[in-house]
Amino acid sequence: MARQVAYTFKGVAKVINFSFDKYHDIYEAAAAAEGIDLTGFLAMEQQVAMTAKGKGALRSYRLTEFQRMGFSDLRLLKDEDDSDGNA
Repeated sequence: MARQVAYTFKGVAKVINFSFDKYHDIYEAAAAAEGIDLTGFLAMEQQVAMTAKGKGALRSYRLTEFQRMGFSDLRLLKDEDDSDGNA
């Protein structure tokens, strides 16, 4: 099944192809498509993961930082999401 990531970057809606073979998650794929270096972000994310007691803090950090970078509405699309419902 083909996968795509839909997101908005600085007010412009975009859709890119996505593969788990190439990217760890949709956030990394979107950042790569926009040419953003995530080295510092990933180091800090690792620190948050080691000190946080639950996954809520990690999720909150990721969403906040990606919003700061200019991303919004990141979501994984599948074939059925792109079709018009006709068989």
